[in-house]
Amino acid sequence: MTDGIQPITDEERRARMEKARRLMRENQLGAIVLEGGSSLFYFTGTRWNPTDRTFCLVFPAKGEPAWIVSAQDEAKARGAIRMATDVRVWREEGAAYKLAVQFLKDRGVSTGQIGIEERVRFAVFDGLRKEAPALEFVSADPVTAGCRVIKSPAELALMQRASDITVAAYKAAFATMKEGMTQVDMRNYISAAYQALGVTGEAMVSFGKYTAFPHGSITPQKLREGDLVLVDDGCSVDGYQSDITRTIVFGKSTARQREIWSLERRAQDAALAAAKPGASCESVDAAARKVITDFGFGPDYKVPGLPHRTGHGIGLDIHEWTYLVRGNKTPLQPGMCFSDEPMVAIYGEFGIRLEDCMYITETGAKTFSKQSPAIDQPFG
Repeated sequence: MTDGIQPITDEERRARMEKARRLMRENQLGAIVLEGGSSLFYFTGTRWNPTDRTFCLVFPAKGEPAWIVSAQDEAKARGAIRMATDVRVWREEGAAYKLAVQFLKDRGVSTGQIGIEERVRFAVFDGLRKEAPALEFVSADPVTAGCRVIKSPAELALMQRASDITVAAYKAAFATMKEGMTQVDMRNYISAAYQALGVTGEAMVSFGKYTAFPHGSITPQKLREGDLVLVDDGCSVDGYQSDITRTIVFGKSTARQREIWSLERRAQDAALAAAKPGASCESVDAAARKVITDFGFGPDYKVPGLPHRTGHGIGLDIHEWTYLVRGNKTPLQPGMCFSDEPMVAIYGEFGIRLEDCMYITETGAKTFSKQSPAIDQPFG
């Protein structure tokens, strides 16, 4: 299922970098600093696992960026870096920060604000601020989140492929269910299905009363007739994530299970209907939560009820800006992507979560995966 995948082009990455420069100017940032991680990959296509040897990108508002690289990593780095050719190599401990600050001076930045991307380690931030006391170091979120939160058609296509693969993996794994299997067995079947489909992915699996815990339980579980089965997580396609949850019954469902499953589906539908351009993030959470509290659960985050936010942003990270949660007044815009996963948790009994990720269009929200129509029909 990975045939025909179109990675993000260099042309799109250059457009992202130009938008970042505009946002830096609008937010009065002379530059931003990035280490290895999703934002570095987003702008440059470069993947790098941080080590104790500083490797970072200093990205100014004016002019080309520079890579700050240790001599030990120079050969490897030159093979990995993209979208900028200015490579500055340091050899002595602490020299990385001197090089970075000198580069900023070369670009005309000796005072003002520098944005630090959220994944940059404290040691790097601390080294920079000691080397450049005249600079003020602040969050780079207005630039990095400002770019990444709106997905392009190419990004949406990669997320769609990841979602399709996740559904295929879940279908294969659900066919393996049998009495006495453990949650680890089920998780391994899903991982194997992902591997067979050409991607890397994982899953959280819970049975019976353990489905009430939002993030599962390490307690050993064996599947029995009548148990609810909750499977959650996804895979990655060219860095872009999927995140899908299905809750089904192994065997015949009870009236109670069907009632709560239906409540959960109505809450998910309410969030989907509320997710329109211009609506606030918190209003989507409120719409889902109202369905559950009107039923008599809650209120707020109390259980029985919905113990967590309705959804999270998703893209290169499975959880990223911005969140469908109370207090977040950020207005929805076309291109934003979220999970839609209000949960009904009843500790000691069971939990139901249905999760489909959605993207905002000019007219409303659309899901990457088809919603589950019934407790015994996880995929329609």
